Amino acid sequence: MIKTTAAATSKGILFLAFAIFCFTAMDALAKHLVAIYPTIEVVWARNVGQLGFVLIYLGPRLKQAVKTKLPGWHFLRSLTQLGATAFFFVSLNYIGLAEATALADINPILITLGAALFLGEKMSPARIVGVAVAAIGAVIVIRPGLGVFSAAAVLPLICAASYAGNMLLTRHVGSQESPWAAMFYAAAFGSIVTSAILPFSWQAIPLNDLPLFVVLGGLGAIAQLFTIRAYSTVQAAVLAPFGYLDMVFAIFWSIAAFGSWPDHFTLLGALVIAMAGLYVWRQERMAPAAASPAL
Repeated sequence: MIKTTAAATSKGILFLAFAIFCFTAMDALAKHLVAIYPTIEVVWARNVGQLGFVLIYLGPRLKQAVKTKLPGWHFLRSLTQLGATAFFFVSLNYIGLAEATALADINPILITLGAALFLGEKMSPARIVGVAVAAIGAVIVIRPGLGVFSAAAVLPLICAASYAGNMLLTRHVGSQESPWAAMFYAAAFGSIVTSAILPFSWQAIPLNDLPLFVVLGGLGAIAQLFTIRAYSTVQAAVLAPFGYLDMVFAIFWSIAAFGSWPDHFTLLGALVIAMAGLYVWRQERMAPAAASPAL
């Protein structure tokens, strides 16, 4: 089990917060695009965009950067990444961005439990409290009567399970290999699979919409890079409560992009979520100091 300093923990949390901001911006753009284009086309653009980003950035260093001793783990991670993206984007055809995000927000609980079961990470009281309080915040947001508990609600729940598996695999793979390897193999796998399906539902993209698809892929690539950096540095159980920040950012994008204002309960839930994350951050920063012997 990797131990990290308070400074590394703070850096990892900031990396994840920025990644989530980019992910939710990508989701908001995807919400707009799936209303116009087939969902598989939008999922394809997200994967091809990330692949292009990696290829352009690495250039002649590609072969060395993507060298791996963990091909099986990369395959599983790529599968879970594609699943998380596909199920969430499909759900946006039927559910609002904030509602779909709220339903997908069971993933921090799954990540925390998975980290304890499969990665041997400690379930400290602060981490348990942080996840539990953040879960209460999510429940406030998706309170009974919100109208999202339909058959389509299963889609973001499957996304949550896929995302949790992806984060645990990111922690396992990212601590041993370059983040570029993880980004390359996931994007290549997603590009191959979606390209095979795409001809059956392709819709021509006008020139004025091409920048939107490019931005979608770029946001996904940047978000993936910072997510990998975060989970390669900090234990998954520490980062899990901060996964609920996507609810806060989703509310922001719902207002900014779609003019959909949250009600008081949604704002209260978002506040509870934010406070839970800050509580874990504070406890993790204090823990190393408390453990140090007095001089």
